[in-house]
Amino acid sequence: MSIKTLLSASDIINKTHVNKMCSKAPRVWVITVAASLSVTGLSMSAQAAGLSDLFSSSSSKSSKFLPVDEAFDVLTSSKATSKGTRLAITFDITPGHYVYKNQLKVRFPKGISATPFTYSQKPVTIDDPTFGKVPVFKQRTVVATTTLATKNGKGAKNAPIIIDWQGCASAGLCYPPEKVTTKINIPATR
Repeated sequence: MSIKTLLSASDIINKTHVNKMCSKAPRVWVITVAASLSVTGLSMSAQAAGLSDLFSSSSSKSSKFLPVDEAFDVLTSSKATSKGTRLAITFDITPGHYVYKNQLKVRFPKGISATPFTYSQKPVTIDDPTFGKVPVFKQRTVVATTTLATKNGKGAKNAPIIIDWQGCASAGLCYPPEKVTTKINIPATR
């Protein structure tokens, strides 16, 4: 709803309904209510416009926050080893953004195990309004690595892997949790 529409609506309230609504009550009350409605409507309209501007994809508008796929580029790669398959998850992080270390998780089918993640960079601790003091990665590039193996040692073909992660913009926006789905082959280890 535009400002013009809101002002027109208050004009209608002021002119059309004043005489009907308060033939005996002071007209000031109706004008005050109409003005309040206009200001409240303007405030709500400005908030709605502000939210849509946060993620504007139009190149003619500048938005305060980048879409998640522009703020973070997440790539996966895998390589067979004698102990299973090494899965590397690379985060290319746009300056002014960060990835939560503790929100990075890997889900996989029953019968597959994973080693704890190792990281190419050390995280920094921030005081996050949602999670409290937490480790995050603010570096331009971070690689998290784990090794996946089958519990029976026989190997697996096209095993579905889901990578869960979450990032934020330092300016005050946390993106919803994201997931990356991939398939990997795990060689036999016996």
